[in-house]
Amino acid sequence: MEQRERSGSKKRRRSRCLLVGAGVAVLIFIIVVVAVAVSLQDKTDFKTTFVRRCEEFTSKDKQLDCETAWTAFEKAYVGKDPCEVPMGAYDPLIAATPFKPSCNRMMFWSKTKDVVHDFTAKKDCFVTLEDTLLGSVLDGLTWCGKEGSTETFTTGCPGWTQCEHNPVRSFWNRISAGFADAACGDVTAMLNGSITTPFHPASIFGSIEVKRFNSTKMRTLNVVLVTDDTSPVANCSNPSLKDLQKELDKGIKYFCKEVTDSKIEACGSDPQKPCGSCW
Repeated sequence: MEQRERSGSKKRRRSRCLLVGAGVAVLIFIIVVVAVAVSLQDKTDFKTTFVRRCEEFTSKDKQLDCETAWTAFEKAYVGKDPCEVPMGAYDPLIAATPFKPSCNRMMFWSKTKDVVHDFTAKKDCFVTLEDTLLGSVLDGLTWCGKEGSTETFTTGCPGWTQCEHNPVRSFWNRISAGFADAACGDVTAMLNGSITTPFHPASIFGSIEVKRFNSTKMRTLNVVLVTDDTSPVANCSNPSLKDLQKELDKGIKYFCKEVTDSKIEACGSDPQKPCGSCW
């Protein structure tokens, strides 16, 4: 009797082991399938977003082909180490979707993104980088590739400061350079007067854009220094702004005006206020 009970117990244990093993195998299979599905979904969703935004932007300009733009874009990073995508990798994309100069309407910014875009959303006075085709399509998105893969990934990508040549950072650096190359006429820059250094040489504006301003195309740089109503930190005499003047290509005139954020908000909300007299 005891022997039969032991034998039955062994059989039950083997059965349980087989069931557990089968369960683990099924779980592993499900994880693999989900991982593959998520990877494919990442690329599908990302491309769908890219093309949709592109087509919305180009609805009035049929000369731009969004599928061509996508192909040029993904070639910059697909199959590459996500920390080894230099600015130059996006040169073919810039060539496929060149910037159209908006003389006297181009707006640059540094540490004032929310103020600038709140203003431009209400008043069609200026064109920012995020109002261009590439800027509007990729604003707020994250992407990268991986060595040996043909996929686009939106998760597990290196952060902005994690490595210098990551796909997102290199993209924004490259199109910032292209936008600055196109700067012409009277150009405006909105800088932050609520910090001690409104112009920082390590910012994109300081390290890339200002260095590309060309006096043969650009007449003036008008700095709008956005200050707090009650306790401004910097004014137009700030030493960093003196450094900005020194960086400008000889021949470009420089002007600066301190404007409170409440005045900018009021100006943007007043449909009767012409762009030229907002500040």
